[in-house]
Amino acid sequence: MKKVLKVMGVALLVMVILIGVFLFWLTHRDASLKENYRDEIQTGGALEASYLKDGPYAASYYEDPAFQVFEKYEISYPAELETENKKYPVIVVCNGTGWKGSLSKAQHKFYASYGFIVIATEETYSWNGFGAEMCIRHLERLNNYQRLNDKENVFYQKIDFDHVGIIGHSQGGVGVLNAITNTEHKSIYKAAVALSPTNQQLAEALEWPYHADQITAPILLVSGAGGGDDWVVTGEGLKEIYDQIPGDKVMMRRTNTDHGRTATAEDGYIMAWFMWQLQDDEEAARAFAGKDAEIQRNPLYQDIQIDLK
Repeated sequence: MKKVLKVMGVALLVMVILIGVFLFWLTHRDASLKENYRDEIQTGGALEASYLKDGPYAASYYEDPAFQVFEKYEISYPAELETENKKYPVIVVCNGTGWKGSLSKAQHKFYASYGFIVIATEETYSWNGFGAEMCIRHLERLNNYQRLNDKENVFYQKIDFDHVGIIGHSQGGVGVLNAITNTEHKSIYKAAVALSPTNQQLAEALEWPYHADQITAPILLVSGAGGGDDWVVTGEGLKEIYDQIPGDKVMMRRTNTDHGRTATAEDGYIMAWFMWQLQDDEEAARAFAGKDAEIQRNPLYQDIQIDLK
């Protein structure tokens, strides 16, 4: 019996390692996002198409070195921040397996064009939300000091900690779930997006546990359907997460979209979600709220669930 259990244990370990390698490949198989990556995204609704266009702000970029595996903090932000005396909302990014923040700079600049300060790192093991926690701590430092490293700090008193969102894909989706439930600054998040978060059984096998029943921030759950690798989080797996969340939530699956492409394919609605939740954009709210919510009529999405109070 002991021999059988040992063999089964080895087999399980091998399977988990293979799954981890496959998740790395899924997320890492494409090169960094091109500046025009959104040109290849199909839309199925007027609001989705509108919020996939560039926002009204020019975007700038700043980075600071970081210790540990984070390597550096990468911040995209509205260029006018350098001269305007006002605060800007925040989007924190949790990276997918093997995917560094620098590879998604084009996406982060897109988010910044809507008036957001977007912060990411080079971390590739984000499931526990610690990288997100360090991003918040770094933003606090930037907000609190008028000068840093003998230079004027353009972020001084310009970060709106009352309007902070978070987004992550795959392992990064798990990072989102843990950041908003199991970190020191968990209550700071007012909106979340988890893209194809690893299903609970697989996450447990990979030692990435999370507790969806503790989520209080409004959250958008997204995955792909019919793309050939839905097992990372099947429709049933996404619904299992959704059903455990007690607060405001929306779930949808993008048709004919594989796991890797869910990192970008829904950017129109992701931007609408953050604009509604963090900038009180009522036009964006029409994508999700009300009897005639656009996502309900969009042929590119299925298995839609909405529970907004």
